[in-house]
Order: sequence, then structure tokens, then C-alpha cells
Amino acid sequence: MRDAFDKFEAAGVKLYALSYDDQETLAEFSEQLGIQFTLLSDTESSVIKQYGLLNEQLSKKDAFLYGIPYPGVFVCDEDGTVISKFFHDSYKKRESPEMLIDAALGHITIDETAPQAESSDDGIRITAALHGGNGSLRQGIVRQLVTTFELPEGLHIYGEPVPQGLTATEIRVEGPEGLVTLPMQAPPTAPLRLQAMNIDLNVWSGTVNLVTPLYPVGELVSECRPIDEREVELSVQVTFQACTDETCLLPQTRTLTLRVTLDEVDVPNLPIHTGHGQREGNYDSTPAMKRLIWRKTRKNPLRLLQFIWNRKRMERRSKRES
Repeated sequence: MRDAFDKFEAAGVKLYALSYDDQETLAEFSEQLGIQFTLLSDTESSVIKQYGLLNEQLSKKDAFLYGIPYPGVFVCDEDGTVISKFFHDSYKKRESPEMLIDAALGHITIDETAPQAESSDDGIRITAALHGGNGSLRQGIVRQLVTTFELPEGLHIYGEPVPQGLTATEIRVEGPEGLVTLPMQAPPTAPLRLQAMNIDLNVWSGTVNLVTPLYPVGELVSECRPIDEREVELSVQVTFQACTDETCLLPQTRTLTLRVTLDEVDVPNLPIHTGHGQREGNYDSTPAMKRLIWRKTRKNPLRLLQFIWNRKRMERRSKRES
């Protein structure tokens, strides 16, 4: 979010981040990392609980970690109404800033410099582009592979379901090991009634953006080892059938190829992460951790002892199993 702040500003989208850290910690963090948007403190996790964001994978036995929210984003309109939301059970998977901006604006805007490939035939132009992150892949950040159809007037393509004999539109993205693709996202189809055949169809016409979310995991990009390759190849197989209200072209499969870069991961300044060529943080969290321990144990002194006991028990169990 920090690196994309100018994009949010240009789009007229305001950013606010909510944390269970205290105000002093957020002020230090903001100053040292150059964060320009507002950080809100919720030390009692009151707002976190009201919005149903409390991370229930952690219990009060987890002491200092209890109270953190699930990582995610609410996108609101100017009246404060939630129009989109993105949440995950792990902080290691997040939507890209560009996806959040698109959700706020209600449309996809692809940068002209994004890696892309195109194919034109039968008057139908298809473009595949990697949207977000200046055209790069970074561990845990969900990007979008946007396949755009530009259909001449009078032609349409099909969404699921289709009757036997017709071909629904399908996008298949393939890449190196460690690339995870999610189900295709598509705009609503329009109904089409073929009276002569007595069937109802779901179609797209004009300009259509079909989105395949994707992200790399540890086999491809990891915070604990150097990047093996700076560029990887993505193959986008597009299967479709274009028709008029009376006739159809033959089904087609077009393959488009993109070369995209792999980006370094922002990592904390810890021994396991440092020395691998990643972007290493310089934020010293020791003072913040001391304040957190004091804040959590002040109300319940036994919580610290309980936390230490649980950790020791887990260590002993791990040693026995190994």
C-alpha cells in the first residue's frame, strides 16, 4: 500500500489502516517506513470485534497475539457503504493495490506499460495483460491476468452453461511451479433467446474483461531464499466460440505468451530473512513489543506465564515427535 500510495491519490481513493497496536507504535512505524496514509489504533480490538474481523484462529492463550484481525480490506463508497471486501486467513496473501482501486472505481484500468500479448483474427481482438505491480509477481500479492475480448458489432461469445454443440469461453493460465491461479472472474452475461432453437443463452458482447487472479508461492518466490529467475513465462490459452444471432464461427483456441518479472519481497530484519537479496526492513520493533507485553500483562499478569508455559509445552512436544 505504501509503494502504491500515489496511485490511490490519483484515483481519489482514501486509505485507512486499522491495527491493535498502540498509537505510539503506529506513529513510529509510520515515520520510519514513510507511510503517508492514516493508521488507526484499536488496542482493545473493539472495532475489530464489531466488524467481525477478530482472528479466531488465535485464543486468549496466545496472549500477545490475541486481538489481531484477519488481514483484509473493506472498500466503501462516498456514503460509507461497503461495496467490496477482500479477506484471507493469512497475512501472506493480499490483493494488489490495483485490485482495490478497481473495486472502488467500478472498472479495470490497465497500465499501458503492463506486460501483454495480443491476437487478432476474424475481426476479433484478444489481449492478455498482467494487471498490477508494474507488471511483476510478488509472493503473497494477488495480481490479475486480464483477458480482453474486443468483439465486432453483432458477434457474441458464450458464458456457462451452454447446450451441447456450443463452446463456452474458457481461460487457462499456465506458468512455472509455484504459480497459483484462482477461478475466473467475469462480468454478468446478457440473456439471449434463440427462438428458432427454443433455447436461452448467456452471452457477452462488445468489450469484455475476463479476469484470472493469480499469485506466486514459495516454490517460485520466497522471502527465505534468493529469486532463482528474474523473468518467467506465462501461457494464456483462450478457448471460445463467436456467433451472431443466426450463425456461428468454429470454436477457437488461441495461445498468448507473456514474459513477466519476479519482484523482491519486503521482509523483516530477522536472520532467517536477511542476506537473500530481498528488500530488508529497518524497523526496530523491540520498543513496540515491550509496550505490547506491558499492555497485555498489566490487565492479566497470569497471561504472560500462561503464554510461556504453552510455548514450552509446544517445544517439548515438537522434540518428542522429531
